[in-house]
Order: sequence, then structure tokens, then C-alpha cells
Amino acid sequence: MLDETKLTAAQIRAARTENPQSRERDFADSLGISEAEFLAAYTGEFDGQRVTRITATPDDIIQAAKKLGEVLALTRNESCVIERVGTYDEWHDGQHASMVLGPDVDLRIFGKFWTHAFAVEKPGENGPRRSLQIFSSTGMAVHKIHLREGSNHDAWDEIVENLKLSDQVTDLEFRTKGAPEMPKADPEKAEKLRAEWDQMTDTHQFGRIVSQLKMNRLGAYRIAGAPYVRRVENDSVSKALEAVSAKDAEVMIFVGNRGCIQIHGGPAKNLKRMGPWFNVLDPRFDMHLREDHVAEVYVVTKPTKRGPAVSLEAFDPEGRIILQIFPDRRTDETMVTLWDEIVGTLTDMEADQ
Repeated sequence: MLDETKLTAAQIRAARTENPQSRERDFADSLGISEAEFLAAYTGEFDGQRVTRITATPDDIIQAAKKLGEVLALTRNESCVIERVGTYDEWHDGQHASMVLGPDVDLRIFGKFWTHAFAVEKPGENGPRRSLQIFSSTGMAVHKIHLREGSNHDAWDEIVENLKLSDQVTDLEFRTKGAPEMPKADPEKAEKLRAEWDQMTDTHQFGRIVSQLKMNRLGAYRIAGAPYVRRVENDSVSKALEAVSAKDAEVMIFVGNRGCIQIHGGPAKNLKRMGPWFNVLDPRFDMHLREDHVAEVYVVTKPTKRGPAVSLEAFDPEGRIILQIFPDRRTDETMVTLWDEIVGTLTDMEADQ
């Protein structure tokens, strides 16, 4: 039976002509559809733009991105957006997780969540605006690659033709977005958690530990206690970044979703608030954080072979992680000392809150 409540591609395009100025993501939300569903409605050529359905296989897309030269890489979740200018350099494909390892574009990719993808070309004041955009099965944006003026635009047509799917339909099926996983903790296993925590030699072991204990990240943080975690005030992310800027410190900022985590390594200098957004607006790096989405923030210390790894981690009201910040110790170990000083000044959240 057809879902008579579902908007057709023609209806979506007609609604867009009545509201052309709204940002695409906001416009899709206003219609109760996903961003990918909005793009799919424009598959073909409509209103001066060309949208082509392409393969969503990470290996194919990243190999294509490598040919485009310097681009803008963008990853987001519901509360934070991270953007970095650079090239897609060292590529490591894997069965469950893959990596792009470059000085600017640094990604961890989980390919099973790369379901739909589009090559998008729109008219712009200084020539066509082109991008490769990847989405999950629910139509949520996983990762986007935007060409810039200095990108290799000559390679675009060939890339699109090579990635193009034979089926160029405008009406796609998307899964209903499920509820986020709520925090899971077992206070009776708190001592076991702390004992396992003490034995860590790498931060990546943490996921396995909490999984074996039938917990998740936020649930474990809520019961671990000092000296493993310290809950701090909800404005701690902006306060920490203000100190990073003032001290010329360098950090690693992790922002992602289920399909992609993007990492910025380096300074965060030019900070600006605009409405609910707290922004980093540096020449080759932008980050945009919805501060009003931040519900819990923790300073977390995990043992590693190189010494304690101290992170600042923020979560939204539904328990989803928004971002993580670590010191960038890759070129200068003094950044660890600076970072320890910064997080040491953050105010603890009062117990009754």
C-alpha cells in the first residue's frame, strides 16, 4: 500500500520554489523529511542544478576525492559541525573501519552506514558549486566533500560519470530514524569498571571494556567517579577553547556521527558566538557548536603507554556524544601540560545539578 502521507519529489520541489532562501537542512526539517530525501527529489536537472545518484562505497568516493585536490571536508552530528580545508591523502580501506590520514583531512569511516550518495552541482556567483554528499539509510548526512575555487574542477565530470548509478530515480526509500541509545550503567559493576580502566594501555580499549560490562560510554562515565572522570559545567567546552586560543595551545577535536568521525589537529584561534552557536572561524578550519544542546560535560582521564590521556567530552540531552577534545601531542609534548592546566581550571558541576 502506498504511503499517501509521503511527499512526492514533485511536491518537494514545488514547496522549495515557495521557500528558496532557507538552508537545505532547515527546509527539509520544515517538511518533515531528511536532507537526503530533499536532494533525491532533485535527481536529474531541475532549477539550474544537477543532482546525480552515485555509489556510496567509501573506497570509490575517497579515491575520487583524492583526484579533486584541495577541497573542504565536512562532518556533522545534530549539535556540532566540523569543516577542514585540505586534500584526501593517505587512504586505508578496511572491512569495518577505514581511515583517511592527512595533515588536514583526518577521518575515521564506518562504511556500513554509507548508504546513499549524490554528486551535486549548483550555479554560483563564481562558477558551479560542486560537492559529493554521503548519507545514512535514514537520510542523515554522514560526510560531505565540497569543491573550492582551487579544486580540480576539470576532473568533476569524469568522476561523476564513473560513480554514477544506473538507477537515477527521484523517490528513494529511507529507514525511520530510531531512538538514540540511552546511557547504560550497572553500579554493581563499578569496581570492575575501575579495575579494567586501570589496566588500559590505549584509549581505544575503552569501547571493548564498557561493551563487555553491558554499559556504554556515558553510562560508564556517570558511575566511574574520581580520578577517572570529573563532571564539569556545561559551558566548559567554550571556556576550554577560549583558553586554548589565549594560550596558543593546539588540540585535537573529534566530531562525528555513526558513519564518520572527523578530526581537527592544531590551534583554535578565532572564536565567535552567533545566537546559540559557538564558532571557531579559522582560515582552514571551522567548527560550529550548538551550546544549548550540551547537557553533560566530563573531563576524562585514561591511562596509555605514553601517559594519561585527558579529554573533554560533551553529550546532548539524549546521551549522544557531541565532541571530544584532546591535546595535540603529535609535534609538541608541551601541549599536554598546557591542556592539563586548561582542564584543571574548569568548574565542577555541583552534585545537586
